[in-house]
Amino acid sequence: MSQGLVVTLEQLKHFLARVQRDPALKRQVGDAITADEVALLAQELGFSVSGSDILRFSGQSASGVRVRRIEHPGEYPGRYY
Repeated sequence: MSQGLVVTLEQLKHFLARVQRDPALKRQVGDAITADEVALLAQELGFSVSGSDILRFSGQSASGVRVRRIEHPGEYPGRYY
């Protein structure tokens, strides 16, 4: 695993821990439609996370928060990878 990916993964895990502790943030994340919207919330809090990072973490859990991708009508499967 490259150093950059390790740093990004750690940033994402720290963000997910914050989501778990903060009910208002948890609602915002739950209301977000896209991974990019979630990434913007993370970035506003100082976490270096992109929508692509979040999608790559799909199916995994950290700090009691499970990341899962929801297919929306009109999306092209796999276009984010």
